[in-house]
Amino acid sequence: MSSVQATDTTASAPALPADDYKIMVLLVDDQAMVGEAIRRALAKEDNIDFHFCTRADEALAVAEKTRPTVILQDLVMPGVDGMTLVRQYRASPVLANVPIIVLSSRDDAEIKRDAFAGGANDYMVKLPDVIELVARLRYHSRSYINLLQRDAAYRALRESQQQLQKTNFELQRLTNTDGLTGIANRRYFDDYLGAEWRRARRDGLHLALLLIDVDFFKLYNDNYGHVAGDAVLRQVAQTLDNSIQRPADLSARFGGEEFAMILPRTPLEGAQALGQKLCQLIESNQVPHARSGISQWLTVSIGAACMVPTEHQEISELIEMADRRLYLAKQQGRNRVVWQDG
Repeated sequence: MSSVQATDTTASAPALPADDYKIMVLLVDDQAMVGEAIRRALAKEDNIDFHFCTRADEALAVAEKTRPTVILQDLVMPGVDGMTLVRQYRASPVLANVPIIVLSSRDDAEIKRDAFAGGANDYMVKLPDVIELVARLRYHSRSYINLLQRDAAYRALRESQQQLQKTNFELQRLTNTDGLTGIANRRYFDDYLGAEWRRARRDGLHLALLLIDVDFFKLYNDNYGHVAGDAVLRQVAQTLDNSIQRPADLSARFGGEEFAMILPRTPLEGAQALGQKLCQLIESNQVPHARSGISQWLTVSIGAACMVPTEHQEISELIEMADRRLYLAKQQGRNRVVWQDG
Protein backbone atom coordinates (compact mmCIF):
# COMPACT_ATOMS: atom_id res chain seq x y z
CA MET A 1 0.00 0.00 0.00
CA SER A 2 2.74 2.46 0.85
CA SER A 3 4.43 2.00 -2.53
CA VAL A 4 1.16 2.83 -4.32
CA GLN A 5 0.80 6.02 -2.30
CA ALA A 6 4.36 7.05 -3.15
CA THR A 7 3.69 6.52 -6.86
CA ASP A 8 0.51 8.65 -6.76
CA THR A 9 2.30 11.50 -4.96
CA THR A 10 5.10 11.54 -7.51
CA ALA A 11 2.66 11.60 -10.42
CA SER A 12 0.71 14.65 -9.27
CA ALA A 13 1.50 18.09 -7.92
CA PRO A 14 1.49 18.33 -4.11
CA ALA A 15 -1.85 19.48 -2.79
CA LEU A 16 -1.96 22.86 -1.12
CA PRO A 17 -4.25 23.65 1.82
CA ALA A 18 -7.68 24.63 0.58
CA ASP A 19 -7.27 28.09 2.11
CA ASP A 20 -4.39 28.78 -0.30
CA TYR A 21 -6.62 28.49 -3.35
CA LYS A 22 -8.52 31.40 -4.83
CA ILE A 23 -12.23 31.55 -4.03
CA MET A 24 -14.28 32.65 -7.05
CA VAL A 25 -17.70 34.07 -6.12
CA LEU A 26 -20.33 34.65 -8.80
CA LEU A 27 -23.36 36.75 -7.79
CA VAL A 28 -26.39 36.55 -10.07
CA ASP A 29 -28.81 39.33 -9.12
CA ASP A 30 -30.56 42.07 -11.11
CA GLN A 31 -30.22 44.68 -8.34
CA ALA A 32 -27.14 46.89 -8.63
CA MET A 33 -27.49 47.81 -4.94
CA VAL A 34 -27.06 44.16 -3.89
CA GLY A 35 -24.08 43.71 -6.20
CA GLU A 36 -22.34 46.81 -4.88
CA ALA A 37 -23.03 45.83 -1.25
CA ILE A 38 -21.57 42.34 -1.67
CA ARG A 39 -18.63 43.67 -3.70
CA ARG A 40 -17.78 46.05 -0.87
CA ALA A 41 -18.22 43.26 1.72
CA LEU A 42 -15.69 41.06 -0.09
CA ALA A 43 -13.28 43.77 -1.25
CA LYS A 44 -10.84 43.37 1.64
CA GLU A 45 -11.10 39.58 2.00
CA ASP A 46 -7.98 37.60 1.11
CA ASN A 47 -8.17 35.06 -1.72
CA ILE A 48 -11.69 35.99 -2.82
CA ASP A 49 -12.46 37.16 -6.37
CA PHE A 50 -15.92 38.59 -7.10
CA HIS A 51 -17.90 38.43 -10.32
CA PHE A 52 -21.35 39.99 -10.84
CA CYS A 53 -24.00 39.09 -13.43
CA THR A 54 -27.23 41.11 -13.62
CA ARG A 55 -28.96 39.29 -16.48
CA ALA A 56 -30.68 35.96 -15.92
CA ASP A 57 -30.39 35.02 -19.60
CA GLU A 58 -26.58 35.34 -19.41
CA ALA A 59 -26.06 33.69 -16.02
CA LEU A 60 -25.37 30.14 -17.23
CA ALA A 61 -22.82 31.26 -19.84
CA VAL A 62 -21.10 33.58 -17.36
CA ALA A 63 -20.95 30.82 -14.74
CA GLU A 64 -19.47 28.32 -17.21
CA LYS A 65 -16.86 30.90 -18.25
CA THR A 66 -15.84 32.14 -14.79
CA ARG A 67 -15.91 28.64 -13.19
CA PRO A 68 -16.86 29.89 -9.69
CA THR A 69 -16.27 27.96 -6.49
CA VAL A 70 -19.61 29.20 -5.17
CA ILE A 71 -22.66 30.85 -6.78
CA LEU A 72 -24.89 33.40 -5.01
CA GLN A 73 -28.22 33.17 -6.83
CA ASP A 74 -31.14 35.58 -6.42
CA LEU A 75 -34.51 33.80 -6.35
CA VAL A 76 -36.55 36.46 -8.15
CA MET A 77 -35.22 37.81 -11.44
CA PRO A 78 -36.86 39.21 -14.59
CA GLY A 79 -37.30 36.69 -17.40
CA VAL A 80 -36.01 33.55 -15.67
CA ASP A 81 -36.68 32.70 -12.03
CA GLY A 82 -33.78 31.76 -9.75
CA MET A 83 -34.76 28.12 -9.29
CA THR A 84 -34.79 27.59 -13.06
CA LEU A 85 -31.20 28.83 -13.11
CA VAL A 86 -30.29 26.49 -10.25
CA ARG A 87 -31.58 23.55 -12.30
CA GLN A 88 -29.61 24.78 -15.33
CA TYR A 89 -26.42 24.93 -13.26
CA ARG A 90 -26.99 21.38 -12.03
CA ALA A 91 -27.49 20.16 -15.62
CA SER A 92 -24.19 21.70 -16.76
CA PRO A 93 -21.20 19.30 -16.73
CA VAL A 94 -18.85 22.02 -15.46
CA LEU A 95 -21.23 23.40 -12.80
CA ALA A 96 -23.00 20.30 -11.54
CA ASN A 97 -21.16 20.24 -8.21
CA VAL A 98 -20.60 23.97 -7.67
CA PRO A 99 -22.17 25.04 -4.34
CA ILE A 100 -25.18 27.35 -4.76
CA ILE A 101 -26.36 29.75 -2.08
CA VAL A 102 -29.85 31.04 -2.78
CA LEU A 103 -30.57 34.67 -1.85
CA SER A 104 -34.14 35.63 -1.02
CA SER A 105 -35.88 38.64 0.47
CA ARG A 106 -38.08 36.31 2.57
CA ASP A 107 -37.28 33.99 5.48
CA ASP A 108 -39.95 31.46 4.53
CA ALA A 109 -39.80 27.75 5.44
CA GLU A 110 -41.64 26.58 2.30
CA ILE A 111 -39.40 28.62 0.02
CA LYS A 112 -36.35 27.15 1.77
CA ARG A 113 -37.72 23.63 1.35
CA ASP A 114 -38.27 24.15 -2.38
CA ALA A 115 -34.83 25.72 -2.79
CA PHE A 116 -33.04 22.77 -1.19
CA ALA A 117 -35.20 20.30 -3.12
CA GLY A 118 -34.28 22.10 -6.34
CA GLY A 119 -30.54 21.68 -5.82
CA ALA A 120 -29.45 24.64 -3.67
CA ASN A 121 -26.79 24.01 -1.00
CA ASP A 122 -27.66 26.93 1.26
CA TYR A 123 -30.17 29.72 1.79
CA MET A 124 -29.63 33.30 3.00
CA VAL A 125 -31.92 36.31 3.41
CA LYS A 126 -30.50 39.40 1.68
CA LEU A 127 -28.71 41.53 2.45
CA PRO A 128 -26.87 39.03 4.65
CA ASP A 129 -24.59 39.86 7.56
CA VAL A 130 -21.05 40.31 6.22
CA ILE A 131 -19.37 37.99 8.75
CA GLU A 132 -21.91 35.22 8.13
CA LEU A 133 -21.75 35.70 4.36
CA VAL A 134 -17.94 35.42 4.22
CA ALA A 135 -17.97 32.38 6.53
CA ARG A 136 -20.48 30.54 4.34
CA LEU A 137 -18.66 31.46 1.12
CA ARG A 138 -15.40 30.12 2.52
CA TYR A 139 -17.02 26.97 3.90
CA HIS A 140 -18.77 26.00 0.66
CA SER A 141 -15.75 26.94 -1.47
CA ARG A 142 -13.40 24.85 0.64
CA SER A 143 -15.72 21.85 0.28
CA TYR A 144 -15.84 22.31 -3.49
CA ILE A 145 -12.09 22.84 -3.79
CA ASN A 146 -11.44 19.68 -1.76
CA LEU A 147 -13.65 17.82 -4.24
CA LEU A 148 -11.76 19.27 -7.19
CA GLN A 149 -8.41 18.38 -5.66
CA ARG A 150 -9.31 14.74 -6.08
CA ASP A 151 -9.50 15.31 -9.81
CA ALA A 152 -6.38 15.71 -11.93
CA ALA A 153 -8.22 18.28 -14.04
CA TYR A 154 -8.06 20.74 -11.15
CA ARG A 155 -4.58 21.87 -12.18
CA ALA A 156 -5.97 23.01 -15.53
CA LEU A 157 -8.80 24.79 -13.71
CA ARG A 158 -6.29 26.66 -11.50
CA GLU A 159 -4.39 27.88 -14.54
CA SER A 160 -7.66 28.97 -16.14
CA GLN A 161 -8.71 30.78 -12.96
CA GLN A 162 -5.39 32.60 -12.68
CA GLN A 163 -5.59 33.79 -16.26
CA LEU A 164 -9.24 34.75 -15.85
CA GLN A 165 -8.39 36.63 -12.65
CA LYS A 166 -5.77 38.72 -14.46
CA THR A 167 -8.05 39.34 -17.43
CA ASN A 168 -11.06 40.14 -15.27
CA PHE A 169 -9.10 42.53 -13.04
CA GLU A 170 -7.76 44.42 -16.02
CA LEU A 171 -11.16 44.49 -17.70
CA GLN A 172 -12.84 45.85 -14.55
CA ARG A 173 -10.10 48.44 -14.13
CA LEU A 174 -10.51 49.66 -17.71
CA THR A 175 -14.29 49.59 -17.89
CA ASN A 176 -15.35 50.63 -14.38
CA THR A 177 -12.59 52.76 -12.85
CA ASP A 178 -11.30 56.22 -13.65
CA GLY A 179 -7.58 55.88 -14.28
CA LEU A 180 -6.60 59.13 -12.55
CA THR A 181 -8.76 59.19 -9.42
CA GLY A 182 -9.39 55.48 -8.76
CA ILE A 183 -13.16 55.89 -8.31
CA ALA A 184 -15.92 54.90 -10.74
CA ASN A 185 -15.67 56.37 -14.24
CA ARG A 186 -18.42 57.92 -16.36
CA ARG A 187 -19.29 54.64 -18.04
CA TYR A 188 -19.86 52.85 -14.75
CA PHE A 189 -21.73 55.90 -13.43
CA ASP A 190 -24.14 55.73 -16.39
CA ASP A 191 -24.71 51.98 -15.94
CA TYR A 192 -25.19 52.25 -12.18
CA LEU A 193 -27.51 55.27 -12.38
CA GLY A 194 -29.58 53.51 -15.04
CA ALA A 195 -29.99 50.42 -12.86
CA GLU A 196 -30.93 52.47 -9.79
CA TRP A 197 -33.34 54.60 -11.85
CA ARG A 198 -35.19 51.49 -13.03
CA ARG A 199 -35.34 50.10 -9.50
CA ALA A 200 -36.56 53.41 -8.03
CA ARG A 201 -39.23 53.67 -10.73
CA ARG A 202 -40.35 50.08 -10.17
CA ASP A 203 -40.51 50.35 -6.36
CA GLY A 204 -41.57 54.00 -6.01
CA LEU A 205 -38.38 55.06 -4.20
CA HIS A 206 -36.41 58.29 -3.97
CA LEU A 207 -33.26 58.56 -6.05
CA ALA A 208 -30.91 61.49 -5.37
CA LEU A 209 -27.95 62.79 -7.35
CA LEU A 210 -25.17 65.24 -6.50
CA LEU A 211 -23.10 66.92 -9.22
CA ILE A 212 -19.88 68.39 -7.82
CA ASP A 213 -17.53 70.85 -9.54
CA VAL A 214 -14.11 71.96 -8.29
CA ASP A 215 -14.21 75.75 -8.05
CA PHE A 216 -11.87 77.67 -10.40
CA PHE A 217 -10.00 74.51 -11.33
CA LYS A 218 -8.55 76.01 -14.52
CA LEU A 219 -7.04 78.85 -12.49
CA TYR A 220 -5.65 76.28 -10.07
CA ASN A 221 -3.99 74.42 -12.94
CA ASP A 222 -2.63 77.64 -14.41
CA ASN A 223 -1.15 78.67 -11.08
CA TYR A 224 0.14 75.37 -9.66
CA GLY A 225 0.58 73.18 -12.75
CA HIS A 226 -1.16 70.10 -14.10
CA VAL A 227 0.64 67.66 -11.79
CA ALA A 228 -0.73 69.51 -8.77
CA GLY A 229 -4.12 69.65 -10.49
CA ASP A 230 -4.17 65.88 -10.93
CA ALA A 231 -3.24 65.47 -7.26
CA VAL A 232 -6.16 67.73 -6.26
CA LEU A 233 -8.61 65.68 -8.34
CA ARG A 234 -7.39 62.50 -6.64
CA GLN A 235 -7.80 64.09 -3.20
CA VAL A 236 -11.32 65.31 -3.95
CA ALA A 237 -12.25 61.86 -5.27
CA GLN A 238 -10.90 60.22 -2.12
CA THR A 239 -12.84 62.63 0.09
CA LEU A 240 -16.05 61.81 -1.76
CA ASP A 241 -15.44 58.08 -1.58
CA ASN A 242 -14.58 58.20 2.12
CA SER A 243 -17.84 60.03 2.86
CA ILE A 244 -19.94 57.09 1.66
CA GLN A 245 -21.82 55.52 4.56
CA ARG A 246 -24.04 53.01 2.72
CA PRO A 247 -23.07 50.20 0.31
CA ALA A 248 -25.55 51.38 -2.35
CA ASP A 249 -24.10 54.91 -2.63
CA LEU A 250 -21.59 55.51 -5.42
CA SER A 251 -19.04 58.24 -6.11
CA ALA A 252 -17.80 58.74 -9.66
CA ARG A 253 -15.81 61.08 -11.85
CA PHE A 254 -18.36 62.72 -14.12
CA GLY A 255 -15.84 64.40 -16.41
CA GLY A 256 -12.90 66.80 -16.13
CA GLU A 257 -13.10 68.46 -12.72
CA GLU A 258 -16.72 67.34 -12.19
CA PHE A 259 -17.73 64.49 -9.90
CA ALA A 260 -21.04 62.85 -9.03
CA MET A 261 -22.62 60.88 -6.23
CA ILE A 262 -25.58 58.53 -6.69
CA LEU A 263 -27.70 58.21 -3.55
CA PRO A 264 -30.45 55.55 -3.81
CA ARG A 265 -33.36 55.74 -1.35
CA THR A 266 -32.33 59.25 -0.32
CA PRO A 267 -34.79 62.17 -0.09
CA LEU A 268 -33.78 65.67 -1.10
CA GLU A 269 -33.08 66.67 2.52
CA GLY A 270 -30.55 63.86 2.84
CA ALA A 271 -28.82 64.84 -0.40
CA GLN A 272 -28.69 68.46 0.73
CA ALA A 273 -27.15 67.49 4.07
CA LEU A 274 -24.49 65.35 2.42
CA GLY A 275 -23.72 68.13 -0.07
CA GLN A 276 -23.15 70.62 2.74
CA LYS A 277 -20.93 68.12 4.53
CA LEU A 278 -18.86 67.61 1.36
CA CYS A 279 -18.36 71.36 0.90
CA GLN A 280 -17.05 71.57 4.47
CA LEU A 281 -14.82 68.51 4.08
CA ILE A 282 -13.20 69.73 0.86
CA GLU A 283 -12.45 73.17 2.31
CA SER A 284 -11.17 71.61 5.56
CA ASN A 285 -8.51 69.75 3.56
CA GLN A 286 -6.89 73.21 3.35
CA VAL A 287 -5.44 72.86 -0.12
CA PRO A 288 -4.11 76.38 -0.94
CA HIS A 289 -5.80 78.10 -3.90
CA ALA A 290 -4.32 81.59 -4.22
CA ARG A 291 -6.42 82.49 -7.28
CA SER A 292 -9.78 81.29 -6.00
CA GLY A 293 -11.27 84.65 -5.07
CA ILE A 294 -13.78 83.10 -2.64
CA SER A 295 -11.49 81.29 -0.19
CA GLN A 296 -7.82 80.79 0.45
CA TRP A 297 -8.48 77.04 0.16
CA LEU A 298 -9.75 74.78 -2.62
CA THR A 299 -13.57 74.51 -2.60
CA VAL A 300 -16.38 72.83 -4.55
CA SER A 301 -19.86 73.78 -5.75
CA ILE A 302 -22.67 71.21 -5.68
CA GLY A 303 -26.07 70.78 -7.31
CA ALA A 304 -28.48 68.38 -5.59
CA ALA A 305 -31.51 66.75 -7.20
CA CYS A 306 -33.98 64.06 -6.18
CA MET A 307 -36.88 62.31 -7.89
CA VAL A 308 -39.27 59.42 -7.44
CA PRO A 309 -39.25 58.39 -11.12
CA THR A 310 -42.48 57.77 -12.98
CA GLU A 311 -43.05 55.81 -16.17
CA HIS A 312 -43.16 59.02 -18.22
CA GLN A 313 -39.90 60.52 -16.93
CA GLU A 314 -36.43 60.09 -18.39
CA ILE A 315 -33.20 59.70 -16.46
CA SER A 316 -31.84 62.79 -18.23
CA GLU A 317 -34.31 64.89 -16.23
CA LEU A 318 -32.57 64.02 -12.97
CA ILE A 319 -29.13 64.83 -14.38
CA GLU A 320 -30.35 68.10 -15.91
CA MET A 321 -31.95 69.13 -12.61
CA ALA A 322 -28.71 68.55 -10.70
CA ASP A 323 -26.70 70.32 -13.41
CA ARG A 324 -29.05 73.31 -13.35
CA ARG A 325 -28.62 73.63 -9.59
CA LEU A 326 -24.86 73.26 -9.89
CA TYR A 327 -24.92 76.25 -12.24
CA LEU A 328 -26.95 78.19 -9.67
CA ALA A 329 -24.43 77.31 -6.96
CA LYS A 330 -21.71 78.87 -9.08
CA GLN A 331 -23.84 81.94 -9.80
CA GLN A 332 -24.57 82.43 -6.09
CA GLY A 333 -20.91 82.55 -5.10
CA ARG A 334 -19.66 78.91 -5.18
CA ASN A 335 -18.50 76.81 -2.21
CA ARG A 336 -22.10 75.82 -1.53
CA VAL A 337 -24.82 73.31 -2.35
CA VAL A 338 -28.04 74.34 -4.12
CA TRP A 339 -31.02 71.98 -3.96
CA GLN A 340 -33.81 74.15 -5.34
CA ASP A 341 -34.43 75.94 -8.64
CA GLY A 342 -34.61 79.71 -8.79
